[in-house]
Amino acid sequence: MSDSESLEYHSELPGVLGKVDTLISKIESFMLATGVLLMALNTCVNVVARFGFGQGLFFSGEINRILIILITFAGIGYAARHGRHIRMSAVYDMLPFKGRKIVMILISVITAAIMFLLAYFSYQYVLSVFERGRILPALGFEIWWIYIWVPLGFAVTGVQYLLTAYKNATSPEIYLSTGVLDEYTDTKNQK
Repeated sequence: MSDSESLEYHSELPGVLGKVDTLISKIESFMLATGVLLMALNTCVNVVARFGFGQGLFFSGEINRILIILITFAGIGYAARHGRHIRMSAVYDMLPFKGRKIVMILISVITAAIMFLLAYFSYQYVLSVFERGRILPALGFEIWWIYIWVPLGFAVTGVQYLLTAYKNATSPEIYLSTGVLDEYTDTKNQK
């Protein structure tokens, strides 16, 4: 996927699945861009305040903590959608086309199951933090609001891997994600 293609993502999935995939992609892209810009702005303002006025913003660290969690867990779904996760592919690359296709479907389904399991456990953690009623010292709001992005990020990533499995099961090509073809696909050995 080139830089110009990644600016405006359109899912290759059919019907409602494609519309939902495209909508989630736009939301993730907005969250990531906004989060990175806000973190940079917050850090710059804090540095100027510290060196220019002798005192930094007392809440700056908490804001950056919130933004790091948001960016991380919005980013895992984004990376899955664009086929950007790290892959160990030595054995996979040696397989024939049909073997790679089957392995890619299995990888996608197993990864989706792991993501949903992590979403469940992180949801349980968010509930436990909610029940304790802990608050951020500087900003004064409940900490569980920060961590709500963790189960959401895992769930969205799980959905993305299920969509990748679906795309591979219904398409003649091999896809790393719903819109990214496997670049190692050997077209002459597809039979």
